[in-house]
Amino acid sequence: MTGLQKMFSPKDMTQGKPWQRMIEFAVPMLIGNFAQQLYNTADSIIVGKYVGDNALAAVGSASPIINMMLALFIGIATGAGIMVSQNFGAKNREGLSKTIGNCMTLTAIAVVIAMVFGLPIINPILRLLDTPESIIGWAATYLKILTLGTVGFFYYNILAGILRGMGDSLSALVFLLIAAGLNVVLDLWFVAGFKLGVAGVALATIIAQAISGFLCLLKLRKMSATFDMNADTLKPRKEYIGRIIRLGLPSGVTQAIMAVAIMLVQSLTNSFGEMVIACNVIVMRVDGFAMMPNMTFGMTLTTYTGQNIGARRLDRVKEGTKQGTLMALAFSTVITIMLLLFGKGLMRIFTTTDELVDLAYRMMSILAVGYVIMGFMMCISGVMRGCGNTMTPMWISLISSVAIRVPLAYVFAAMTKCAEWPNGKPQSTYLSGVISWVLGAVLTYIAFRFGKWRKTMYVEREPVADTEQPVVTE
Repeated sequence: MTGLQKMFSPKDMTQGKPWQRMIEFAVPMLIGNFAQQLYNTADSIIVGKYVGDNALAAVGSASPIINMMLALFIGIATGAGIMVSQNFGAKNREGLSKTIGNCMTLTAIAVVIAMVFGLPIINPILRLLDTPESIIGWAATYLKILTLGTVGFFYYNILAGILRGMGDSLSALVFLLIAAGLNVVLDLWFVAGFKLGVAGVALATIIAQAISGFLCLLKLRKMSATFDMNADTLKPRKEYIGRIIRLGLPSGVTQAIMAVAIMLVQSLTNSFGEMVIACNVIVMRVDGFAMMPNMTFGMTLTTYTGQNIGARRLDRVKEGTKQGTLMALAFSTVITIMLLLFGKGLMRIFTTTDELVDLAYRMMSILAVGYVIMGFMMCISGVMRGCGNTMTPMWISLISSVAIRVPLAYVFAAMTKCAEWPNGKPQSTYLSGVISWVLGAVLTYIAFRFGKWRKTMYVEREPVADTEQPVVTE
């Protein structure tokens, strides 16, 4: 195998220094997450510059709705990633092949469900959220086009997740970089050239995503030395589908309920007016980049833990948890400092309206204090998911995002009503978010330190002996 082939091949994370294996895996994925974030960010920048602040608000107001519609698929992807990493670590070719095949079949079903049930509910939900009349038409158009193009989004994410589960984050990165670059070119072509407005950025996104998904499929078809892909492995099997759903359903339910919670917060944001809606779009786009190290190391620890559980390298789980979490905290600290120092410059990329820039920077400064805390929470949750326990992170996410954040946002808004802000100050939604992150991190540590999640491991092999319980951070 040549050096180039080795770079783009599956990687065994059960050998070598944990921090080194995780860096090799995480760096391409971090760059990939950066490119992924460019999809929505490019949409926002280009539509804001060439169409206006209201079009920017329309694109942003659509995000919570599309996230809610994608919740089922996110569950499938999570369950798939856990099973792939554990079967790969266990060197179980048959289990790996049937897991991948059933994932692809389930994804096809998810695409149909999203299209059939998603399109009819778009307009009613936008009106339920009190979306201003000035942007509701644009928001509906954007959502309908994205819903019709879910096949590319679904298949890229599931196939890239399969590649990452086998330790190959570099291939997924290359395909995503190609798609991200194409997305920017198409955005400019459709919006600045053909004057298609919001519809243009949506079309550019679904075309780029479809190409990235196709490239992932081509890569997987060339990996016959690792697993089999044929009609037999694609055949739905009750035991594999059941395991994927059992492992992924908690994440899917979490994403669905969190999306509803975000929609409730979005409804409050909509009541503040178009300026605050546009501000929220800018902040959430920057927030997406700021959260990338946390998300990346959380996903890295899920794959790392899953492979080592599959290989019975339980001694490496403790060491990897410490090293991965420390790296995530270091990255988050640097990003937080950079945001506080250069935040206004970032805001000006999206708009030239000084009032909007100042408002967005103030809101971003509130969120920035919570990024290091979220790094800890995501890493520890990633370890638990890698061991096969997706229920504990689910309950913690629901408590922090639904039971804590939503009520606090409305309470803070009610307490801050004034002549300038008759529906409350926009800081309400951001302060409630930071408080929910802090409490979520506390609950995560308690569950990790004292919970019984260690006994809920799944692996496609014989049950773990009583003497082989995973060792975790003391």
